[in-house]
Amino acid sequence: MAIPIWLVTTVGVTGVLLSKVDYNIFFMKFFRNLSRSKARARLYNNKYAMIPVMLGIEEPIKIKDDIDAENAMHITREQLEEMDGFEGTPLYLSIKGRVYDVSAGGKFYAEGGEYHDWVGKDASRSFGTGCRGGVDRTGMDCLSESLEGLTDNEMKEIDRWLELYETHDKYTFVGYLVDDPVEKIVERVHEENEAAEAAAAAAEAEAEDLDLDEAEEEAEQEEEVAA
Repeated sequence: MAIPIWLVTTVGVTGVLLSKVDYNIFFMKFFRNLSRSKARARLYNNKYAMIPVMLGIEEPIKIKDDIDAENAMHITREQLEEMDGFEGTPLYLSIKGRVYDVSAGGKFYAEGGEYHDWVGKDASRSFGTGCRGGVDRTGMDCLSESLEGLTDNEMKEIDRWLELYETHDKYTFVGYLVDDPVEKIVERVHEENEAAEAAAAAAEAEAEDLDLDEAEEEAEQEEEVAA
């Protein structure tokens, strides 16, 4: 039986690099790309989709805004944290602010699974760096949603993971990650109070300086009269 060219090329290239690559990350990306190539073949009727995807030379797929975006859920970080698969809850994760239900992949995403670290949070940074514990090379939390300081290649990796969840036939888009409105109100009130306190302190200091100037002026006038 003939061996597919893409497989020979992929194995040949990766074989040289395996000694320098973390095996877990390598296989995670391999199976992710395999799934992406199948999705591209299914969605775009492209039977050759596997070759560029597996070689990392594919054109990116633009994630379009959902037609029914107005019906999409808005999920706060606190709500997302509860979607961790415990006590019958679904398995949700967020990437670049888009929330997906990955319950169908419980083998990988439930507690003890290879990808459980990503569940219940937006760990966009981790999808790019591959770091899933502690801090990364920049000193930032590996499981942060911040994209600050990431390289172009790391940003591409995030988009590849995003494509996986967006085009997977078993994972579904749920909605958008948003800030808790109550927390935003409390934060704004706190900021306004701090600003008001700072303004009051400045006014008080100015009044004290004015009183001091007036006292010094009166003292000088008394000295002049006495002279």
